[in-house]
Amino acid sequence: MVGETSDSRGRPFSTTPGATEELPSTADLVVIGAGVVGAAAAWFAALAGLRVVVVDWGAVAGGTSGAGEGNVLVSDKEPGPELELAQYSRQVWGEDLGAYGGLWEFESKGGLVVASTPTALDALRTLAERQRALGVEVQQVPGAELHALEPRLTREAAGGALYPQDAQVQPMLAAAHLLRLARRRGAVVRTRTEVVGFLRPGDGHAGSPVTGVRTPHGTISAPAVLNAAGTWAGAVAGLAGVELPVLPRRGFVLVTEPLPPATVRHKVYAADYVDAVASSDAELQASPVVEGTGGGTVLIGSTRERVGFDRRPSPAALRALARGAIGLFPVLASVRAMRVYAGFRPYCPDHLPVIGPDPRAPGLWHACGHEGAGIGLAAGTGKLIAQALTGEATELDLAPFAPERFADEGGRG
Repeated sequence: MVGETSDSRGRPFSTTPGATEELPSTADLVVIGAGVVGAAAAWFAALAGLRVVVVDWGAVAGGTSGAGEGNVLVSDKEPGPELELAQYSRQVWGEDLGAYGGLWEFESKGGLVVASTPTALDALRTLAERQRALGVEVQQVPGAELHALEPRLTREAAGGALYPQDAQVQPMLAAAHLLRLARRRGAVVRTRTEVVGFLRPGDGHAGSPVTGVRTPHGTISAPAVLNAAGTWAGAVAGLAGVELPVLPRRGFVLVTEPLPPATVRHKVYAADYVDAVASSDAELQASPVVEGTGGGTVLIGSTRERVGFDRRPSPAALRALARGAIGLFPVLASVRAMRVYAGFRPYCPDHLPVIGPDPRAPGLWHACGHEGAGIGLAAGTGKLIAQALTGEATELDLAPFAPERFADEGGRG
């Protein structure tokens, strides 16, 4: 993005002014991370009347939020806690934040999942039935009817499923505007402000409370600190002496030249995408996801691999993206790619995010580890965090997302 670059650890930083502004010395909540998750938490906390300060060592949406497709999906979630969170978050995007949707180009385009073989179609139908039983809207689509939804889709597909609740946002706009709205409620946002340590009473021994943060520009005292640092959340947790196994999982997105309107009408992906998302394999995983944008370009994903913070283009990954996209939409074979960009998903071994207070360091909270679902899950996560911080009963049980669950399993597992 313009005005940004990254350091040797893959961390973005901004060349725009603003980091020298004086930090508030106190707050009710310090949010570490100015991506979509941190921005949503800041907005809902400020809306609840808390004095919020957001700090980030880079720029707004300078990490994962600035390198994603903007997925707001229920279709790719297996029944369980993540699907429940996805359904809740989709509701928050539509109801609590619906009036602002135009700011971040919220589009209820729906998702079309395509099965290439009868066997894949049977598996997709089974998943769809399990999801439907839990309240997900899904419609089975016979192969002969797919082209009424997507005229340029391959004629070789066996069938599919349409998920009307799937949507898309522009994630950088979402983060920027949520923080702008939070500032209107009194929140303070400071970029290029790295947290280098936590304030802890006494000798700061393990288990002592977190009472604020230390930065190169000063300290901020606060009874609650939220770790929403995305891919770097594990390192931030480590500053408080607790372990979170949040690791970077690299992905690439191809962007085509502008095409005629409605070349791709929905968010379209192959049925095996769900398996790729659920995989814990460190090696390259690729499954096609294709969608159009308002500007006419088509976004092509998705790949997953654990290679640390290595941003170098991978010919194998890019070939897999192109091959998968052409398999779904043969018309793309003659279309030029304008650019490719890489990002890092904050991956947890059990594929569930970390949300809530950390009893190992009282005062420290987490909202991280959402992997590739962070944009979609951000709204719900932010609202749940604000509810818990203000003592309200949360509208969704946070127990499955508890930070200490990894300690119970003996660390990284």
